[in-house]
Amino acid sequence: MSDVAGKLWGVGIGPGDSELVTVKAARVIGEADVVAYHCARHGRSVALGIAKPYVREDEQVFEELMYPVTTETTDHPGGYRGALEEFYTAAAQRLAVHLRAGRSVALLAEGDPLFYSSYMHMHKRLSADFEAEIVPGVTSVSASTAAVGIPWVEADETVTVLPGTMADDELVRRLRDSDAVAIMKLGRTFPRVLDALETAGLADVAWYVERASTGTQRVIPVREVDPTSVPYFSMVVVPGALNRPVSESVTGGDAGGDVAVGEVVVVGLGPGADRWTTPEVAGELARATDIVGYKTYLARVTPRTGQRMHASDNKVESERACMALDLAARGARVVVVSSGDPGVFAMASAVVEMAAEPAWEHVGVRVVPGVTAANAVAAAVGAPLGHDYAVISLSDRLKPWETIERRIRAALEADLVIAIYNPGSASRTWQVEALQRILVEIVGVDRPVVLGRDVGGPDEAVSVTSAGALIPAQVDMRTLIIVGSSTTRVVDRAGGAAVFTSRRYGPAAD
Repeated sequence: MSDVAGKLWGVGIGPGDSELVTVKAARVIGEADVVAYHCARHGRSVALGIAKPYVREDEQVFEELMYPVTTETTDHPGGYRGALEEFYTAAAQRLAVHLRAGRSVALLAEGDPLFYSSYMHMHKRLSADFEAEIVPGVTSVSASTAAVGIPWVEADETVTVLPGTMADDELVRRLRDSDAVAIMKLGRTFPRVLDALETAGLADVAWYVERASTGTQRVIPVREVDPTSVPYFSMVVVPGALNRPVSESVTGGDAGGDVAVGEVVVVGLGPGADRWTTPEVAGELARATDIVGYKTYLARVTPRTGQRMHASDNKVESERACMALDLAARGARVVVVSSGDPGVFAMASAVVEMAAEPAWEHVGVRVVPGVTAANAVAAAVGAPLGHDYAVISLSDRLKPWETIERRIRAALEADLVIAIYNPGSASRTWQVEALQRILVEIVGVDRPVVLGRDVGGPDEAVSVTSAGALIPAQVDMRTLIIVGSSTTRVVDRAGGAAVFTSRRYGPAAD
């Protein structure tokens, strides 16, 4: 036995083409005393095949590390993971024998040693006792994006790499939240991955790459793939929105023949701060060909190159909805923006209502939620919406004041907290005074009232007052009012007043 321990090399050998093995990796493989490689139970090793031009077949020791299972079931008492953990431990012990004897060991890793590779399991078990060095390799992601031939990620876009084994809902969420995407570990997971791409609205811009960089490489649109023939060594690539090809029907060209129908997605930007625009909404904005909305809300969106912006006045909701549906009917991917949540006094109802008309019933419509103004104002003072509450708009543009007053009175009589939207504007100056009279009449002057103006924006102002002390002239269209219930409390604290509505309610509390 040697007095000097050998060295463990984690050698990345790239995605399949032997010419993509780095110069350093080729040198380390050729100089190693032992070449180790993983393989399935059939005994064939892709890694060894890639490294073949660089090994010294008659002069080196070859250590085959055969997996006990790959994707099949096992009767191991620890299940699939237990079987692999036991295998990795035994494999590390076999390599340790060589290292203790002073032999250098080059453990081959397809792609890169620390990127979904089996090498990392050996590294974690051996690097504390032996010298270990990692030789990075070209990843299968790099090979696959190169094979697609479309710029994958640009400027401020981000990259997400997902395993196809991820849970369905989580896979869809990650796809919607991402810019450029690569999905690995396909094989039998491919049908689920395709469903997730369809649900996320990305199937039409996704590419399938099989055995990237090899002589049997295939690159085709993901919808053209036979799900029964997908090998493990395959990948789905989705380029970032800046470089996704857009059909001529979307960009305004004359494609001729039938035009593919697009989609309308109604989103909520949140009440003012960019941090309150959810990743899912940001993803929909990035994928859009056209963005439609009230000019003030549209100003919060920074369009990418090639996106078309359609701004309009705040009083033409139905017309705006029809415009969006028309664009989608001609093949565009349309996002309609609202402030806050699109389903709370915003564009979702207008779009869904118009989409029910026969002319647009074939156009897909989705609604993506956002942070509401009521929730943002409530969070700024504590938890005034902690119990049952009602949401009422004071705008009488689309419904008579008599209806509004009847609903306010009913909510107060039911002892609900009330979140009040659209309290006033330049043309509506008396509604807040009328609200105050109703409050004093039914619940008295001491009922807590929260005023939140431009919460999350540059002019944010939040205050806590009461029904009697409310000054109507201080309330405008950008203000949201929260009227407490009989169990709403205001507590003076070091950081300012805190407001909460207890979840305990009288003798029936549990």
